[in-house]
Amino acid sequence: MNYDRIMVRYGELSTKGRNKMDFVKLLADNIRKKLADNFADVKLETRFDHIYVLIGSNDCYAMIKELQEVSGINSLSLVSKIEKDIDQIKRRALDMVLKKEAATFKVRAKRSDKTFPIISDEINRLVAKEILINTNLKVDVKSPDLTIGIEVRHEGVYLSLETFMGAGGYPLGIAGKVMMMISGGIDSPVAAYLLMKRGVTVECVHFASPPYTNSGVIDKVIDLLKSLARYQEQIRLHIVPFTKLQEAIYDHVDESYAITIMRRMMYRISADLAKIRKCQAIASGESIGQVASQTLKSMRVINEVTNMPVIRPLVTFDKNDIIRISKLIKTYDISIRPFEDCCTIFRPQNPRTKPNYKSTIWLEQQFDYEALIVEAINGTESRIISANSEDL
Repeated sequence: MNYDRIMVRYGELSTKGRNKMDFVKLLADNIRKKLADNFADVKLETRFDHIYVLIGSNDCYAMIKELQEVSGINSLSLVSKIEKDIDQIKRRALDMVLKKEAATFKVRAKRSDKTFPIISDEINRLVAKEILINTNLKVDVKSPDLTIGIEVRHEGVYLSLETFMGAGGYPLGIAGKVMMMISGGIDSPVAAYLLMKRGVTVECVHFASPPYTNSGVIDKVIDLLKSLARYQEQIRLHIVPFTKLQEAIYDHVDESYAITIMRRMMYRISADLAKIRKCQAIASGESIGQVASQTLKSMRVINEVTNMPVIRPLVTFDKNDIIRISKLIKTYDISIRPFEDCCTIFRPQNPRTKPNYKSTIWLEQQFDYEALIVEAINGTESRIISANSEDL
């Protein structure tokens, strides 16, 4: 197939106004970064409503696979550019369909260059006639096997036959940065992915409680972030030593309130780390009603410890929907590895689903949690995780 470029369509970016080119420039930069390591001499042609990625000597399908992981792309088409000549258009369209196995087709022409003398409907008719005469294909305008896209623009004519869905959303980095609480379970990696898809840069915080949790859970979190690094080139991971705080909670607090107060400590630490790292919000993988700490009453009591925005991308998701996305982004098999995090190891028998706010405050006053929070933050270890490596 004589494809020479990939057309990248923006999707939601198309609705932007004066700042649209800021989005486009960032998307182009993200595309260059994504392709730089594995493809030679990548060149881009940026337009107001799409980007062309020149294929050159590269494998076009391998490039498509990589680009499908770049947020901000609605769809991608393999295209061939030719001169604005109707005979060339007919010949190239025929050549393209002859290389495909199909029974039906339709032609979809768009004449953006109004100086071209042949209108869109007439282009459709002429190209379809050429294919009908020279093949056994039949026209099917409702559900064809092949759709031949033809776009007449000022600089030339672009023909496409294969279109692929992109990730959608906005370019990574356009929407600020959050501190994502990641446990190692199924939910939080999916939440992180959905944030990346909306253009948010993600840093992650994990609470470790050795010796109650072993190094296997840290390895699991790192592997999850390596998988997510396909969507964000590098992810900073903060590993917080949480053992002393958890022990203090279980020494001084009624067991039924332990999860509520533990989550409040996690929120305090996450918010402090977010401020240090200049994040605009903290985020979690919480979903309403999934566990005791995720009822609306619990969320309100837990949320009270910070005035920083808390983003919960999964708040209304069913568990099956979360699992489906985790399999799509290839984090599910990692998440179900049998290593328990600090939340599951210290899970009480009968946690409060509707904790009383005043009782929560009174219980917290039974020990010096502020000093323990400072100690935990000072002992936090940070690492940079990428898809192929892990650096301290």
